[in-house]
Amino acid sequence: MATTTLTAKGHLRVAARRRPYGIAPTAILLLGALYCLLPVSWVLVAATKSKAELFSTSTFAPGTGLLTNLADLAAYRDGVFWLWMLNTLLYAGGGALLSTAVSAVSGYTLAKYRFRGRNLIFNLLIGGILVPAVVLAIPQYLLFSRIGLADTYWSVLLPQILHPYSIYLARIYATAAVPDALLEAGRIDGAGHWLLLRRVALPLMIPGMVTIFLFQFVAIWNNFLLPFIMLGDDQMFPLTVGLYTLLAAGANQPSLYNLILTGTLLSIIPLIALFLTMQRYWRTDLAGGGLKS
Repeated sequence: MATTTLTAKGHLRVAARRRPYGIAPTAILLLGALYCLLPVSWVLVAATKSKAELFSTSTFAPGTGLLTNLADLAAYRDGVFWLWMLNTLLYAGGGALLSTAVSAVSGYTLAKYRFRGRNLIFNLLIGGILVPAVVLAIPQYLLFSRIGLADTYWSVLLPQILHPYSIYLARIYATAAVPDALLEAGRIDGAGHWLLLRRVALPLMIPGMVTIFLFQFVAIWNNFLLPFIMLGDDQMFPLTVGLYTLLAAGANQPSLYNLILTGTLLSIIPLIALFLTMQRYWRTDLAGGGLKS
């Protein structure tokens, strides 16, 4: 319900009566945020504890062993953790870049060109979104093993390039962000398909491409099953599989738990830095700006 009051200048002001359940959605969101941030906070605190502090205290007070944990992690097996970090950057960065490029071109093509089988291809992509990645992991391993690419970097990179959901997002964004009138004006000026894609479509699709890149980067960075199945040489492990091997060894060597927690903390930092540096590319009304320029 609402009440109306008369202001000094004679204007009616409508004041909405605050409802008692209006705070419930905010409380639910705060609980959800607390649920998500609590494990991260615990990792941040636990990574600072020494071996003795980790097993003797259960408070959220920071410890005194962060520098020692970092030094021990760097020295573990001649710095294999940093090799895992580089491998993860290769898988996530290279896979996300290639996937973004393929998705942008495919989405733009499906959105702006009419050709036979277009709707069938799009429907197959929608169907591919519904297929869980775990279902494809074993067939992909058998395929790569048959062609001799199992236990190589390519066995982790190649399956990440074609991502149906990213192509779907690219098509939706290209439909909204790239005006047909702008493409037609370019064709009148003599621009070909490649020039229109490179000079007109892709600049307008940058926010959508950044979104696709971030989604794919995070998905590949956190991917565990595919590299776990594909790779046997621990020199090619990403962080997820490498930290899992540390966790498995920690059952017999509890001292490794400090290294696991410190490595987990370090593995979060690149994701946070990526979001902080790339969020400035999220812009709105770029299509309108392109029409005005």
